[in-house]
Amino acid sequence: MHIGCPTEIKAQEFRVGLTPDAAREAVAHGHEVTMQAGAGMGAGFTDEDYRAVGARIADTAEEIFASAEMIVKVKEPQAVERKMLREGQILFTYLHLAPDPEQTEDLVNSGATCIAYETVTDRAGGLPLLAPMSEVAGRLAPQMGAWTLQKANGGRGVLMGGVPGVTPANVVVIGGGVVGTHAAKIAAGMGARVTVLDKSLPRMRYLDDVFGGQFRTLYASAGATAEAVTQADMVIGAVLVAGAAAPKLVTREQLSTMKPGAAIVDVAIDQGGCFETSKATTHQDPIYEVDGIMHYCVANMPGAVARTSTLALGNATMPFVLAIAGKGWKQACLDDAHLAEGLNVHQGQITNLPVGEGLGREAISAQEALAR
Repeated sequence: MHIGCPTEIKAQEFRVGLTPDAAREAVAHGHEVTMQAGAGMGAGFTDEDYRAVGARIADTAEEIFASAEMIVKVKEPQAVERKMLREGQILFTYLHLAPDPEQTEDLVNSGATCIAYETVTDRAGGLPLLAPMSEVAGRLAPQMGAWTLQKANGGRGVLMGGVPGVTPANVVVIGGGVVGTHAAKIAAGMGARVTVLDKSLPRMRYLDDVFGGQFRTLYASAGATAEAVTQADMVIGAVLVAGAAAPKLVTREQLSTMKPGAAIVDVAIDQGGCFETSKATTHQDPIYEVDGIMHYCVANMPGAVARTSTLALGNATMPFVLAIAGKGWKQACLDDAHLAEGLNVHQGQITNLPVGEGLGREAISAQEALAR
């Protein structure tokens, strides 16, 4: 199969869809790999690194979209890229369609087969292609929140770890999954007092057993969440419903109960965010204020540490890239029901039920699509 990897064009996105190691593996399996010139530079990979493993370098994205059978990216295709997709072409990348009707419409109209990293599952019920970036984003969230808390940035002027005689920051993490666990570990490591809210009792037992000395857990009832938010210097939103829009767990009205200058870090912003007042921002202009509360809602947080993120993502996606290229998308999905869960759009139809529900559009399951 001819695999193409264009340069990411979303604002301040420095990751790349294929590492040189992934390109080497694909070429070794008999596939053709074309990289856009400069695609890996933001992550520290040169065109020569890709040439050395057998990849070809194309000058423009247009060349890649016109010739490649499968497009491998990191972020969702931007409007100009969606226009270049064609019927029968495979797109393998993060999509986050539920809060993005315009992208969904363009992908449906393109006739392409679109497989989303974020809805591929594993035997344990996890999300193996989302997990590496969730780990990165979770670890970044307290760091970015600490920066947002600085007075010069509009925050409360609270130091995460405090100093002797002065209490540390009170950090509330909503969601005890991959993002929340990593966020809590880092925030606690910075010296903050950390509370993790979740509705899964088994998950809270796990967190208490493993991290009981580092942070506390609290059942995420509406009342407990509201009370915790009022006491927080920083609230990290780390809630995910696979494929669907994130639930709104903190309303605008509740902002008035928070401490002036408190920081909100919404890691769920790719799925629409879990705060009513969240809107996507960029690394160039990452924070804004609503009712005295500072919001950090960068939609591609892992892009800030592009090399680490690219290597972590490449390790996770490589086996799936090779399976799709080696067998074709349909046989690969028939052989691997977990990969099939990643099928979001095919032949002009939404093929993921949570995505359809989130958009209020008709959808069929991936299994229905594969049976046709």
